[in-house]
Amino acid sequence: MNDTEQPMDDVHGSGNFAREEQTDLEKNVKQKSTWMRLLFMLMMGVAGSITVSVTGVVVLLNFFYVLFTGRTNHKLTEFGEALASYLYQIIRYLTFNTETRPFPVDSDWPSGSPQG
Repeated sequence: MNDTEQPMDDVHGSGNFAREEQTDLEKNVKQKSTWMRLLFMLMMGVAGSITVSVTGVVVLLNFFYVLFTGRTNHKLTEFGEALASYLYQIIRYLTFNTETRPFPVDSDWPSGSPQG
């Protein structure tokens, strides 16, 4: 074996590849944008939890409205649809399907049906 060859049991090696891989990892870990995204993801996760709770209240209110009047409340139905769109936007952001942050950061409050 000459000086330039690595032993067969040195699978990971201490060569350039391992050093480059570590450098890439260090670079990725140190990216401020990744940590900022984590912060926004946590905020959007909390907003999503609140949205689910508010949706439950809207469901109950509309149920009792139908129970007592026999028809749905148009305003509650529209608000429920906006909540569904907002939750859809949050899920798309959390799952890395979009870089656009939901309301109130990059987007306006949604109106209408959820859209991709």
